[in-house]
Amino acid sequence: MTKIRCAVIGAGYLGKFHVQKYAQLPDCELVAVVDADMATAKAVADVYQVPALTDYHALLDTVDAVSIVVPTTLHYPVAKDFLAAGVHVLVEKPMTVTLEQADELIALAKQNNVILQVGHLERFNPAVMALDKDEPPLFIESHRLSMFNPRANDVSVVLDLMIHDIDIILALVNADIERIDASGTPVLTKGTDIANARLLFSNGCVANVTASRISMKSERKMRLFRPASYVSVDFQNRVLTKRCTGEGEMYPGIPDIVTEETVFDNGDALLEEIKHFINCIQTDSKPLVSGEAGRKALATAIRITELLV
Repeated sequence: MTKIRCAVIGAGYLGKFHVQKYAQLPDCELVAVVDADMATAKAVADVYQVPALTDYHALLDTVDAVSIVVPTTLHYPVAKDFLAAGVHVLVEKPMTVTLEQADELIALAKQNNVILQVGHLERFNPAVMALDKDEPPLFIESHRLSMFNPRANDVSVVLDLMIHDIDIILALVNADIERIDASGTPVLTKGTDIANARLLFSNGCVANVTASRISMKSERKMRLFRPASYVSVDFQNRVLTKRCTGEGEMYPGIPDIVTEETVFDNGDALLEEIKHFINCIQTDSKPLVSGEAGRKALATAIRITELLV
């Protein structure tokens, strides 16, 4: 089988890990590493003995697929160039700055019959992959808290952290949002550093979503309340806990509560995400997080952000 020629555009904190994953996949040939700073590009490229470049345009006719891991403001122009050239694209979240940009990328991908996947990494967390998605939730509560890191302060905490949970919630509920209430504030940066949003869906489900990048601890949890069960997803520790009614009785007329807990081995969500991207290219199938799914998450994140202004 012919190997898929791949490159990574952006060799910063996350980009270097994309490079590492492509380099270890047998179906891929890592062609180059690109970064606006040659020293950064070279430091990563030299590890895998591939060329380091500062201008991605040189690759438009020589690669089959790319990961785009540049600052959010550059996602659109870089992805647009590769999609227009018929190159498959995995673009980090948030996929673009505006919905108009997202729409153009989606249209370009369809026009050129190429894969457009958005890097919502948490979808490939083993605890999320194992989650029973058949029973719709009635109420969802999520907390995504992290200590301060200057890495992604070009966007608000909503577009940096909360958007992960927004994406998962939209996939689980699969209904239109009727109302959003939100509050948040800057603390250490000029953008919003801590935020809460309450989403009311047309099917009656309510989601209460909190994200912070200024906490003193790290926590990534989601709790789903369903008609006969309660499910807790601990993204950070990869633990899936389900509590549901059993056949016995706790008290007369009151059913037992049965607890099932699954602890997953240390996985590599980024590797699984990139393997999925490559498989979609090979099988011409729709990604788990398509351009359309990325747009839905972005649209909701933008609406929340506007309420915080």
